[in-house]
Amino acid sequence: MRGALLHAVGDDRLDIRDDFTLAPMGPADVRVKIRATGVCHSDLSVINGVLPMPLPIIPGHEGSGEVVEVGDHVTTVKPGDHVIISWTPACDSCPNCLAGQPFLCMTYMMDSFVNARFRYDGETPAFGMAGCGTWAEEIVVPWQGAIKVDPEVPFEAAALIGCGVTTGVGAVLNTARVRPGSTVAVVGCGGVGLSVVQGARLSGATTILAIDPLESKHELALKVGATHAVTPGQVADAVRTLTGGQGFDHGFEAVGTSAATMTAWRATRRGGDVIVVGAGATDDMVPLSAFNLLFEGKNILSSLYGGADVRRDFPLFAELYKAGRLDLESMISARIGLSDLNDAVAALRGGEVLRQVVVLD
Repeated sequence: MRGALLHAVGDDRLDIRDDFTLAPMGPADVRVKIRATGVCHSDLSVINGVLPMPLPIIPGHEGSGEVVEVGDHVTTVKPGDHVIISWTPACDSCPNCLAGQPFLCMTYMMDSFVNARFRYDGETPAFGMAGCGTWAEEIVVPWQGAIKVDPEVPFEAAALIGCGVTTGVGAVLNTARVRPGSTVAVVGCGGVGLSVVQGARLSGATTILAIDPLESKHELALKVGATHAVTPGQVADAVRTLTGGQGFDHGFEAVGTSAATMTAWRATRRGGDVIVVGAGATDDMVPLSAFNLLFEGKNILSSLYGGADVRRDFPLFAELYKAGRLDLESMISARIGLSDLNDAVAALRGGEVLRQVVVLD
């Protein structure tokens, strides 16, 4: 089968080849034919080494597809079912799962660093990003990583729910728990940031400020729910104009940099919530003093995978999409083929594109 392989961090181009095979399935595994997969900034973070992963590796973690085969112990899905891939399957037995935080489960994430699910060039092993590797025509995942979805939801929309939508909307509904009448600032208007904007709209926020240095992204932010859009240099004026200088109730960082986190911090009122959503680098330190941490009274909240239980939230977001409450079509900037992935990664580096989606037959 075809797939896109990263041999080493920093490689200029992915190795798009057609000789991949899958490792043998276990009794609790599911084999999925990928039908759509997003090109997410986290994929770029794997390619450039910001997110460390074992090598060689097939990127891709935001995907949907059709079940081809299931192991003998699998009862949750069957061949022909449409599924969304979860890159953090819940084992249901670790301390995080038992504490009601399945998005923090590391059981299968750790397994993905030692269990190479792919083979190429004969028997050379290759890993899948976060145990997925959706930039391939087929993947094998534990049954907990294949969540059944209504077949009326197009594969492209279902793929977005697999990461960007759940991360962004979940940050609003599950982590910040934004209430009607609240004010919200969102730093970053990529796929995750626009999902935060949509979550804020769903929650009844009255003022939603989208912040992005690229003014070309402001129009779409306004279309999907932002009430105002500015560049980072205009944030101070927006705080004065829109909140009387008090700051926003919630400031979401959806970029993954310390600079974006500080923009969210400065936009948030005393006693408000600063929600970190973007995946940043290990050496990118946030410059906050102990004095500010205490006396400004702001809460810094981590929102990994939108604080989601995907077994509940994937179907919920699919229903919101079907009801017209989530605009996922507008978030797709291009539909491309697997052979276009190198161009797609280059476009992602440029920052202008939103969500490119690879569509596979």
